[in-house]
Amino acid sequence: MDQILLAHGSGGTLMHDLIEQLFFDAYGSDVLRRGDDAAVLAIPKDASSLAFTTDTFVVTPHFFPGGDIGKLAICGTVNDLATSGAKPLWLSVAFVLEEGFAIDKLRRICASMAKTAREAGVTIVTGDTKVVNRGQGDGIYINTSGVGLLLPGLELSGANCRPGDRILLSGSLGDHGIAIVSSREGLSFSTTIESDVAPLCHLVSAVLVAAPNTRCFRDPTRGGLASTLNEFARQSGVVLIVDEEAVPVKDQVRGACDMLGYDVFQVPNEGKIVCVVPAEEAEAALTAMQGSRYGKDAALIGEVVATDHAGSGSPRVYIRTPYGSKRILDELVGEQLPRVC
Repeated sequence: MDQILLAHGSGGTLMHDLIEQLFFDAYGSDVLRRGDDAAVLAIPKDASSLAFTTDTFVVTPHFFPGGDIGKLAICGTVNDLATSGAKPLWLSVAFVLEEGFAIDKLRRICASMAKTAREAGVTIVTGDTKVVNRGQGDGIYINTSGVGLLLPGLELSGANCRPGDRILLSGSLGDHGIAIVSSREGLSFSTTIESDVAPLCHLVSAVLVAAPNTRCFRDPTRGGLASTLNEFARQSGVVLIVDEEAVPVKDQVRGACDMLGYDVFQVPNEGKIVCVVPAEEAEAALTAMQGSRYGKDAALIGEVVATDHAGSGSPRVYIRTPYGSKRILDELVGEQLPRVC
C-alpha cells in the first residue's frame, strides 16, 4: 500500500498500522508508545511556570530547498517557546492527511520531524491523525503544540523595550520566503536559495546567559522584520530605528526581491531571531549569537529611542538609509507571500 486511504483515519487496523509502523518508528518516545488518549508528563520540581503554544502548518510545496513541512512544524513551535524564554520540552503532532497522499512522502516528513526534534532536545509525546476525502485538502496539514519550562524570574515581552536599547538580528533576511516562492513558481536563480528553517532554542539560551537582562525575542515569520519591529514599537510605546546597511541580506535574496517586487523587510523568515537588549549587554549578546550554529551572520542592526524624531511622538519604526535620510518602515498589509508556513 503506497497511498493514504480514508480507512487510515477510521480508528481501525489500518490506522493502528500507520501509527505503529510509521509514526512510532520515526519518533516514538516511551510516552507516545503507550498509546493512551493523553500524555502523562512529570513536571520538573523546579518549574515555576510553563509556556504553551500551538501552530498549524499548511506550506506548499511540502518539500523545498533547505527543509520540508515536517521540519518547519517542529521548528515553528520550538521557536515560539524559545522566544518566550522557555526551554522546550514536549510536543504534540496532529496530521490532517488527504486521501491519496503518498506514504513514502509521509515517511520522509516524519523522519525529518524526528531529526529536528532530536536537535532541539524535545520529545513528541502525543498526536492525532485525520484523513479527508480526495480533493478536500492539500495533501498534508500539520498541527504542533508545545510545552516548555519557563526559566524562573524571566519575563520577556515586546513591552519591555526601553530608550537606549539595541536591536540584534541573528542572520540574513528573507531566505525562507524566497526559497518557498522560487520553488513553488519554478523560478531559477544563479544559485539555489535555501530556507533558513531551524530550531533556535540553543541560540536563545546562549544569548540569555550572555545578556541576562534581555528585553525580548521574536521570530520574524509572517510579515517579516517589519511586522516584528512594529509590534515592539506598539507594545512598548517607543520608536525603533534600524540601519539599512547593517541588516544582513544575501545578494541572491535581494536580487530576487527586486525582481519580484517584494520588500525584503516584509518577507517571512523561519530560522531567525530578533532580540532587544540593554546597550551594555549588546556586544555580549552579539558574540553569543555569532558563536551559535544558526547565528554566524548575526548583526547589531538598530536602537530604541525615546521619541519620534519627526515630532509626532507615535510609536513607529524608521529605516536609516545609506544616504543619511530616514523612511518609515510599515508593517505588511495583506498577504505578500501566501502559504509559506
